Amino acid sequence: MAMEITQFLLAAQSADAKVRTEAEARLRQFQEQNMPVFLLSLSVELSNDDKPVESRRLAGIVLKNSLDAKDAIRKEQLVQQWMAIDISIKSQIKETLLRTLGSSVPEARHTAAQVIAKIASIEIPRKQWPELIGSLLNNMTQQDKPAALKQATLEALGYVCEEISHQDLVQDEVNAVLTAVVQGMNLAEHGPEVRLAATKALYNALEFAQTNFENEMERNYIMKVVCDTAMSKEVEIRQAAFECLVAIASAYYEVLEPYMQTLFQLTSNAVKGDEETVALQAIEFWSSICDEEIELQEFESPESGDSGPPHSGFIEKALPSLVPLLLETLLKQEEDQDQDDTIWNISMAGGTCLGLVARTVGDAIVPLVMPFVESNILKQDWCCREAATYAFGSILEGPTVEKLSPLVQAGLDFLLNTMKDGNNHVKDTTAWTLSRIFELLHSPASGFSIISPENLKRVVGVLLESIKDAPNVAEKVCGAIYYLVQGYDDAGPSASLLSPYLTDIISCLISTADRTDGGDSKLRSSAYETLNEVVRCSNIAETSSVIAQLLPVIMNKLGQTMDIQIVSSDDREKQGDLQASLCGVLQVIIQKLSSTDETKTIILQAADQIMLLFLKVFGCRSSTVHEEAMLAIGALAYATGSQFEKYMPEFYKYLEMGLQNFEEYQVCGITVGVVGDICRALDDKVLPYCDGIMGLLLKDLASSELHRSVKPPIFSCFGDIALAIGEHFEKYVPYALPMMQGAAEICAKMETADEEMVDYGNQLRRSIFEAYSGILQGFKTVKPDVMLPYAQHLLKFIELVSRDNQRDESVTKAAVAVMGDLADALGSNIKLLLKECLFYDEFLCECLRSDDEQLKETAGWTQGMIQRVMVL
Repeated sequence: MAMEITQFLLAAQSADAKVRTEAEARLRQFQEQNMPVFLLSLSVELSNDDKPVESRRLAGIVLKNSLDAKDAIRKEQLVQQWMAIDISIKSQIKETLLRTLGSSVPEARHTAAQVIAKIASIEIPRKQWPELIGSLLNNMTQQDKPAALKQATLEALGYVCEEISHQDLVQDEVNAVLTAVVQGMNLAEHGPEVRLAATKALYNALEFAQTNFENEMERNYIMKVVCDTAMSKEVEIRQAAFECLVAIASAYYEVLEPYMQTLFQLTSNAVKGDEETVALQAIEFWSSICDEEIELQEFESPESGDSGPPHSGFIEKALPSLVPLLLETLLKQEEDQDQDDTIWNISMAGGTCLGLVARTVGDAIVPLVMPFVESNILKQDWCCREAATYAFGSILEGPTVEKLSPLVQAGLDFLLNTMKDGNNHVKDTTAWTLSRIFELLHSPASGFSIISPENLKRVVGVLLESIKDAPNVAEKVCGAIYYLVQGYDDAGPSASLLSPYLTDIISCLISTADRTDGGDSKLRSSAYETLNEVVRCSNIAETSSVIAQLLPVIMNKLGQTMDIQIVSSDDREKQGDLQASLCGVLQVIIQKLSSTDETKTIILQAADQIMLLFLKVFGCRSSTVHEEAMLAIGALAYATGSQFEKYMPEFYKYLEMGLQNFEEYQVCGITVGVVGDICRALDDKVLPYCDGIMGLLLKDLASSELHRSVKPPIFSCFGDIALAIGEHFEKYVPYALPMMQGAAEICAKMETADEEMVDYGNQLRRSIFEAYSGILQGFKTVKPDVMLPYAQHLLKFIELVSRDNQRDESVTKAAVAVMGDLADALGSNIKLLLKECLFYDEFLCECLRSDDEQLKETAGWTQGMIQRVMVL
């Protein structure tokens, strides 16, 4: 029996904090005492047209939040909670919600549609609520049903399709849903509200329509209705129809050929003359077609022997009309778009699409774009100059170096001069174009660069002058410097070309990071990211003194952040962001200076002060800082080696905190990595801390709350710990090895159709092999027999992986290496086991045929180890 909760729902929204708190407490009490009746009461409140709108609204929100949550663990708890409710109460709730679809209040109908979908997402995959689709369709097929009910029903159908998988419905249900939705789009029969709801529902139902799109007659009908709807007189309906076309372009590219002429006409008219919301979707349609063709070009070769593209070539065929259409959009900029990163308008969409077209067709785009660039680049109107520059920057990826090189050679000087243009937009886009040129056409390491030793001085001079410009321009200039220095990384003798400019570049970047006119911290973050790249790519032999001088500057800045006045959470966040950036710079400096014996002493001398700073940063307790400071400590541990031991007593508590940080799982993952760094640095000196660390790692693995991405690094970390402490790892074997075996069994049962799960499975398998390798090597000279009981399970796991064609290269390397470690550590003890194994000869032969030299070398070593065992 439902409770009367109206007064509490209203009081919970009171302006009086005391009244509000009391009401919230009472609602919580109802919820805890009798959850099923509480949910039923909420559904009754939502359905009752005599109740106030405010109480109904809150009832709907609480009901929705009782069924779903963003956090996966919380969501699973809510699912279990719903499943445990008595079936008769659940039925009452569902019937009440279905009735609410006919409410006279639009907001109540809308909320009921959402809640129905949330319940469907729990029940339909479990083969419950089989009558739902039928009940909803019934509302659509009966002529006398009011339009408001039909609109809410279509909304519910759309939300249900969004929440469930296409495997959850049988084809008859899919056909019935699509029929109802497509009929709901019919202009002759329905008003705009119903048609809009139907069009949005179709968007969510498209994933279910695979079979229908394979049938030409059904496909023709769906496409005709969508194309007709894209010409409706209501803007919102046109936009929703174009959103459907974008989704169709991605999902059903291979059957679009007969409709492309109509679709070009539709999209072209929308881009030229429709409202911006519609035009943006029309451009997005062509971007989706490009995405499909780029993917097909990258992953599929032509079936037959001809050299044509492995797709329908829609972009190539449309090129002569499509490129001019997109170029026109570039002239539709907004006055302040360069000041706001969140703006997305027709000129930006057009430029993005133009870039995708360039990647799809390559050289063929250049002659279609260059006349536009040449005719607009010198015009008085800034819009023309900016559009010309944007067009040029957009086509730099896709065409060949041979095609672009002469154009960029000719245009570089012009672009450098344009950094003094009177218009902020033009300078912003020019700086972006320069960064694209340096990213894509400046690679001395591979033998080609648009920048010669002669013009480098001018390039650097212009960039260091322009970095003083408005914040948005300066940020793009940071990007240009970033790619300029990156080009010289690993570039042999060419790397020296940049060394003379390093002091000035570093000095300008630090001044830029100190600017206060940026409004937000974006410019500062960009300046520090660029500084990191400058340090990382510098030629250490020539620039060690410059980087050594930078170290105390950054340490000093980090020290000053401790004195920032913290009044609000905003201040705390700003302090955290700044500390994160500075810890990032210190990490790169530590890595750079510790990469040679000559310069490592600089880090060793400063290590005490650096570590003290990091510990102070931890004291500020911001999670982003934790992350960056942890990473930097990992670098410091690597640099200082066994000397890091003296910092462990003070640092250990933060290590523990990091390993227990389930909520910010990235912090936990990074901390696991740092444990590995510390093991490699300290070897057996890490032993006093191992009980605590292993206890936390095992707890992390057993937890259902911790994000799964942290679990593979934990297994790898077992290997690092075992390598460091050798025979002392024995006491952890009874706990760690069953965990590893359990994870290996999970790998065997993993879903292989889901790309994300395949990636995760590969990470997990590699990390299990790495753990075994570390443990086997750790025991090898002292107690190899400890691992004998686990050898058979490991060999079975390797065999299973060897037969999986979805394994990636890193998994193969780890599997081959661990097989060698097993033979090396256990010797003649596993001779019988190896004799029974029939798979490894074939597996090793496959690896020995690989193009990867490292894999071949490992396979050769493993083969030698196994042969040694077999002759013993």
